[in-house]
Amino acid sequence: MTGIADDPFVAAVKPLVDAMGGEMLPPELAGVDDVVLSWEGVDVVAVRLPQLADSLDHILAALERKHGKPLAELDRKAKQETVRMLEARGAFSVRHGVETVAGALGVSRFTVYNYLNREKGA
Repeated sequence: MTGIADDPFVAAVKPLVDAMGGEMLPPELAGVDDVVLSWEGVDVVAVRLPQLADSLDHILAALERKHGKPLAELDRKAKQETVRMLEARGAFSVRHGVETVAGALGVSRFTVYNYLNREKGA
């Protein structure tokens, strides 16, 4: 990707692609499911989007970096806030999303459902 790495458009979209766990590649290597981004009529970069399950893992890893420690070490209130944020981002629409989040938080599936129900009941 050396040819496109220096492009200012690529530099501008890189934080977004990184945040969603995507991969950037030259447009000529784009597959049918990749998104080719053009600037001023020229194909500049292709973005390979992650599978939803991979996106959840990427989001969980980003949250751990943000907190500076494993999510399982957060206090209960921080875990509840994390579950609310993940719900807003669609984490629980992914197959096995509740199980994946529960594992990352070091709690049971029941606890995650409890956090979700508590928010809806409040």
